[in-house]
Amino acid sequence: MRTPLRIATTVATALLLLFCLPSAASAATPSTNAPVAGSLGTYDVSAVYVAGVSSGGYMATQLHVAYSSRIRGAAIFAAGPYYCAQNVIAQALYGCGDNIYPTNLAALQTYTRTWASYGWVDPVGNLSGRPVYVFHGRGDNTVKASVNDDLVRYYQHFGASVQYDSGSSAGHGWVTPYGTVGCTATASPYFNDCGTDPQGAFLRKLLGSVAAPNTGPLGGTLIRFNQNTFAVNGWANGLSMDSNGFAYVPSSCAAGQSCRLLVALHGCLQGAGKVGTAFVDRANLNQYADTNRLIVLYPQATTSAVNPNGCWDWWGYLGATNYPIKGGAQLETIMNMVRRLDG
Repeated sequence: MRTPLRIATTVATALLLLFCLPSAASAATPSTNAPVAGSLGTYDVSAVYVAGVSSGGYMATQLHVAYSSRIRGAAIFAAGPYYCAQNVIAQALYGCGDNIYPTNLAALQTYTRTWASYGWVDPVGNLSGRPVYVFHGRGDNTVKASVNDDLVRYYQHFGASVQYDSGSSAGHGWVTPYGTVGCTATASPYFNDCGTDPQGAFLRKLLGSVAAPNTGPLGGTLIRFNQNTFAVNGWANGLSMDSNGFAYVPSSCAAGQSCRLLVALHGCLQGAGKVGTAFVDRANLNQYADTNRLIVLYPQATTSAVNPNGCWDWWGYLGATNYPIKGGAQLETIMNMVRRLDG
């Protein structure tokens, strides 16, 4: 996630010149549970939501738009509108991160309506009134503010209820009380400590009122499961996805109580192959999950020859044009996990 837009090694090298140096941060240590090998079960899930940062933010929007009948809301950090890249590398880099090119917002809205008429994505009417939380830090020069602004406009066009948090000085990253770099940094591992709690803010937007997080020992189980089971080709690595994914299941959900499900998508360079379980541990989601009957699914992307930084496919690096619609390889693999969890 040094940028979600590092599409080729030469481009990545050039973009390094744009990044801030890391700032010192005194990281709080979250209570964490060691992952336990297992499989995804089926639970009493009443609603599904999605959240993501950077490339994970773009993937979250793809999931939300394609399956808006099933996914009731989204929280997007540092990303632009749906289908922003339009399967073009230069557009991804210069129109969906930088704002040298336009995002072509009206065209993206037209694509969405047309594809909905074909059944390639769910009816756009599902987005009307649905909760969406968007975060952009003023220090983020990887995804420019105007690009994030167009994400807000995209959702508002379809009638979504959008909360836009754009007042933070944060750099490009996932802002969390358990951040390991300073607020304004754009630096690995991209967990920024701004002394704020945007997870509480977006969960209130998505879920309504939420109970305070559990900052002590967690009572649930962190499951490490085999993503090959859900991969559309039976081989997650062939989709630039890791062999293993994670899911946090609170004890209340395991006991059969009705729970909600949040799909949480890391950014580039934040997958388990790069930072272990740091995103799973430091995202500040398991703490809220424990007290709010919320299962958190953490799918994992990984590096590959076409994806050296372990980003999610939001510009077509797997070589297929259907990446943002139903049938897209990574999208459907994640949805297979959702289908298992919610039955």
